Amino acid sequence: QVQLVESGGGLVQAGGSLRLSCAASGRTFSISSYFMGWFRQAPGKEREFVAGISRVGDNTHYADSVKGRFTISRDNAKNTVYLQMNSLKPEDTAVYYCAAGYRPSYVYSRPTSYNYWGQGTQVTVSS
Repeated sequence: QVQLVESGGGLVQAGGSLRLSCAASGRTFSISSYFMGWFRQAPGKEREFVAGISRVGDNTHYADSVKGRFTISRDNAKNTVYLQMNSLKPEDTAVYYCAAGYRPSYVYSRPTSYNYWGQGTQVTVSS
């Protein structure tokens, strides 16, 4: 059974930083076989793509709204993906989810590309 567990969320003032982690577990689950992504969902809004990263970390993709402020990275040895969030804005407030996918054909920004999802961690940015 595959589990993705997000952590690192919390309350931060505008302009501050947070680092989210997504730890993967499962008897034979290794994130090195998966491309990974971060999505977020604010109250009353649809889930939206934030960032994606290739299996070995040599390719990353970001939503325009976070480009230059957020950085996605991964440590396959630790089975963990990270999202470093700097210069946070109130509009970044949302539940953040990590996701793992193995489909041979995928688009980072499409939720349907992913096979496994975490439960989410709340990020609240105060003005």
